[in-house]
This record gives sequence, C-alpha cells and structure tokens, in this order.
Amino acid sequence: MPTVNPVPQGQSALVPHLIAKNCAKAIDFYKIAFGATEEFRLVEPSGKIGHAELRIGGALIMLADEYPDFGAVGPPSVGGCPVKLQLYVTDADAAVARAVAAGATVVREAKTEFYGDRTATVADPFGYTWQIASRVENLSPAEMQARWNKMMQWS
Repeated sequence: MPTVNPVPQGQSALVPHLIAKNCAKAIDFYKIAFGATEEFRLVEPSGKIGHAELRIGGALIMLADEYPDFGAVGPPSVGGCPVKLQLYVTDADAAVARAVAAGATVVREAKTEFYGDRTATVADPFGYTWQIASRVENLSPAEMQARWNKMMQWS
C-alpha cells in the first residue's frame, strides 16, 4: 500500500490560516495588493467560503470566512491581531504603493533598515498587518548585531 506524505506536496509544514469577515473580498484584495494567485475555494450554497488557498510569492496562505461557533474569527472581531506577516518582494516601495492602491493603510513608511532590508508596514482592510521588505544588503548576524549596538548606542 502506498504511503502518503504527511505534508501535502507543494506546501511547507507551517501555513498561515487567515480568517476574514468577507473572505471573497479578502481574496480579491490579496490578488490586487500582493499578486496572489488562487488555487481553489470551497463555498457554501450561501456563498460563505469555508476554505480557500492562495499563493503569494510561492508561499501558501489559507483563508476562510468567520465561523464564530468554531472559534474562527477575524482580527476586528477580537480587537486586532498581534501576528505580523512578513512578505519579501523584489521592490518594497512598488509593493507598498500597489497595496495602498488596493485599500491598505501605511503603518510605517518604507525605510532601509540596519539589518539590510528596505521595509515598510501596511495594514490590510481585514485586520492583518504586513511587513513588506526587499533585501538590499546581505549581512551576517554579527554585522547586524554591531549595527544594532551602534544604533542603540550600546558598547
């Protein structure tokens, strides 16, 4: 009898699963803002999405509408989300502009950081915060620590 790989082909072992009050609108937003491609969605007769899968930059993201009876609620329903999503892109500034044009709000303007990334933070309309970054300089952990120390004026 053939064995089944416990991690589905094309997926990593850790996959974010986002809950949105209007999953269909969230899918449309992620397509426009982040270039997501939809793999599939499972839809109830009422139109509610029970499960959808998108790819953003090759990474899998799962989404669903809220199902409060099962503890599946989005950030606005619980007062926000402490988890941030990191998205590496070729051009952080262009990606931020695209996300804002699609309805995101800038939380932190793009800036080249001490650790070698050009990074900005945006909030999407569904309560999730995205750190959008492009690597502009390759640094070792020791180089990052030295820059951190200097920035914080530590010795």
